[in-house]
Amino acid sequence: TKERIDPVRYISNDSSGKMGYALAKAASILGAEVQLVSTTKQLKVPFGVNVTYVESAREMEEVVTAQFPTTDVAVMVAAVSDYYVANRSDQKIKKQHNESGLKLELAENPDILKGLGHSKKEDQVVIGFAAETEKVLEYATAKLEKKKADAIIANDVSSSNIGFNADNHQVTILTKDGKQIPLPECSKDALALEIWKTLVGENVIQ
Repeated sequence: TKERIDPVRYISNDSSGKMGYALAKAASILGAEVQLVSTTKQLKVPFGVNVTYVESAREMEEVVTAQFPTTDVAVMVAAVSDYYVANRSDQKIKKQHNESGLKLELAENPDILKGLGHSKKEDQVVIGFAAETEKVLEYATAKLEKKKADAIIANDVSSSNIGFNADNHQVTILTKDGKQIPLPECSKDALALEIWKTLVGENVIQ
């Protein structure tokens, strides 16, 4: 997501959105009706996928929360900003030329995955992603429990070969019944199919 500082500047991260689009494409190929909520307009929308574009985390929460009651499986792939700029300027901020610099006031964004996990019905499935640079499985396990998700897909983004913006990816799927299932490194399109097959095979999705 993008969190605006002013009309021309924002805070974001290095996520390309490719994994989310790959999962949407694979789900559509497998016969699902797919609603994609995206901040990325540079990627081609997969055939048969309905897309809603947002920019900020709060915009994403609004759209996702509205769509969730009629959703069977929600997969939260987006690298959502943890904070937004509370003192955002409506006009371009000019250089101040003083020693105090520019001070940004950051406020915490809503936790979309946690909100879905804690509000889901018995027949709904919520799956999250955990992008980590250290203690990947430890942090992903904690996230799985805290968010009340049905599964967490953990990936190590510290490596340039499989991290943000890379064409290949490698993940481990953690399920709420304690299983850890590593999937081999491959292209994001191929990995997306393997993720869906594994989630169905492990009865995370029925």
